Amino acid sequence: MIDLSKSYEFFQPEKHDARIHIVGCGSVGSTVAENLARCGVTNMTLWDFDKVEPHNLANQMFRQQDIGKPKVEALLDILQEINPDVVNNVELKPEGWQGKLMSGYIFLCVDSIELRRKIVEKHMDSPYVKAVFDFRTRLEDAQHYAADWSDYKMKQDLLNSMNFSHDEAKEETPVSACNVTLSVCPTVRIICAYGVSNFMNFWNGKPIKKLILADAFNYILDAF
Repeated sequence: MIDLSKSYEFFQPEKHDARIHIVGCGSVGSTVAENLARCGVTNMTLWDFDKVEPHNLANQMFRQQDIGKPKVEALLDILQEINPDVVNNVELKPEGWQGKLMSGYIFLCVDSIELRRKIVEKHMDSPYVKAVFDFRTRLEDAQHYAADWSDYKMKQDLLNSMNFSHDEAKEETPVSACNVTLSVCPTVRIICAYGVSNFMNFWNGKPIKKLILADAFNYILDAF
């Protein structure tokens, strides 16, 4: 059992039974899942078709013993060590997202902006989605977008923010997050912490922040 006494006054995860979908379990997705598990959230679905490779260890939650494993399985092992209650509630989707409708809360953590856009478009009119949380990281700075799915303008703004291609994004980010460097790691940790905090506030009935901008190395933070 995990002792949630220090955070329980602020956040009681059992009050809501909506499922949380984490699409992409790399640097952002694995960090989001870890944060949620430490807060007592266990009803997660993990979507990712990829396997753990040695270069993932620089900026993702994985360990040496995870190399070669499907990311969703390796991540579940880590989450169980943090919070044993996840074992009965976490669902694994090692095939990745292939068009199936989701409900509850959706965390977009995949590299591909095209796939994120497809997921948003697929769920645009769904009455079963409560909110969508999106993360975009570069070496030193990151962006977190979110939308309350009951607010049409907010979800349309999220979709409009995705009007660029993966190749265009790569031109602005000459070194991809998968290749490098310890500099990505604190950037990911910071933006994921703010994204999960945004989710927890929304869960508790507070208005969602539609955009959070964080520059990890110049100590700049803006929220809208």
